[in-house]
Amino acid sequence: MITKRLSELEDEDLRSLLSRDVGIQDVLPAVNEIIMEVGSKGDEALFKYTEKFEGAHLDDLRVTQEEIDLSYDLVDDRLLEALSSAADHIFYFHNEQKEHDLWMSEASPGVLVGQKVVPLDSVGAYVPGGRAAYPSSALMTVIPAKVADVPRIVVCTPPQKDGSINPLTLAAADMAGADEIYKLGGAQAIAAMALGTDSIERVDKIVGPGNVYVTAAKMLTRGSVEIDFPAGPSEVLILADRTADPGVIAADMIAQGEHDPKSISVFVSLDDLLASAVAEELNIQAPGAARSDIVSESLEHSAILLADDMDEALDFVNAFAPEHLEIITREPMNVLRSIRNAGSVFLGKFTPVAAGDYASGTNHVLPTSGYARIFSGLNVDHFTKKMTLQMITDEGLLGLEETITTLAEAEGLLAHAESVRRRLEPRE
Repeated sequence: MITKRLSELEDEDLRSLLSRDVGIQDVLPAVNEIIMEVGSKGDEALFKYTEKFEGAHLDDLRVTQEEIDLSYDLVDDRLLEALSSAADHIFYFHNEQKEHDLWMSEASPGVLVGQKVVPLDSVGAYVPGGRAAYPSSALMTVIPAKVADVPRIVVCTPPQKDGSINPLTLAAADMAGADEIYKLGGAQAIAAMALGTDSIERVDKIVGPGNVYVTAAKMLTRGSVEIDFPAGPSEVLILADRTADPGVIAADMIAQGEHDPKSISVFVSLDDLLASAVAEELNIQAPGAARSDIVSESLEHSAILLADDMDEALDFVNAFAPEHLEIITREPMNVLRSIRNAGSVFLGKFTPVAAGDYASGTNHVLPTSGYARIFSGLNVDHFTKKMTLQMITDEGLLGLEETITTLAEAEGLLAHAESVRRRLEPRE
């Protein structure tokens, strides 16, 4: 673990913290081969790779209604209630994000301009299933598409060795509103949704988190399908002053670390004693963590960094552009005003990342590896497109005539100017 003052970070330290290379270049050849084979052989390739990577021999990729119904019987009622509560919060938040589907306003007399919001025709949601089941990701990827009124929502998630889908994930996907669910994971799932096969009709856009192979496949198929954004191992940056509890900060770093050995947790401290206390708490808590081997690997490339003042801390936060940002300070809202780059922000000592992962309603599908500088987390807008509108009266066009014709003629587009003049010619 890196433990230094921000001002003492060497170039190598900064490159390691800011680049967060997830190894996409290393897997591109293998992923490209899978995509090419799915494109040429369709379902045959999907069955082959499902058996190779998941150990499941399947005769049919699509989950049946009987399997969906059975999943509710197999899941404990307490878990179903938790799913339902989480879904309610996620529906609420994303309904608040939804824009008016049609508006127009008067820019000048006789010139009405506006916008019409239209849902995409189809989307594919990838729900991981590797190291653990992720029913929460089914809720997070499907619900905003449902709120956006997408008419066809497809879910792909890896099967277990017996060919079944984890019943909690299956119940979550159905509860969220998925129209089609397929037993398919990895790069081959992305290729199937992007290119289409006999079993799976192609979609217009693919969203959702996944491992490096899934991310590479999303990037390679972008010429055939739109995607949300690249996403790598999960990460958190915690910014705190002396009012914070070191045990809580350590617990949050460990919670982030249990996702994946490549997950990264960074603590930026405004107080020397707090930084030392957090390091001590990590030594106490980490060995006893449920997934201590994964946590240990994650903490090896994590960091505790000391800032001389808030300005220095904020500069680093915005350069790091974390997936998750916790602000545990005396006045977190004041700090928030200076934050430009973060996927999702958690304000105050009672707002852990885990709340956003499961229950508060905000989306946990977020840009990682610094992509928060240019991408937003998954939201309703990802599932819509916007058409601009204009309606102009004769009075309005007369007011715009000189502007249009002058600029059109300057660009040598004389027919554009004529198209305006003809409309304004006196008529008998």
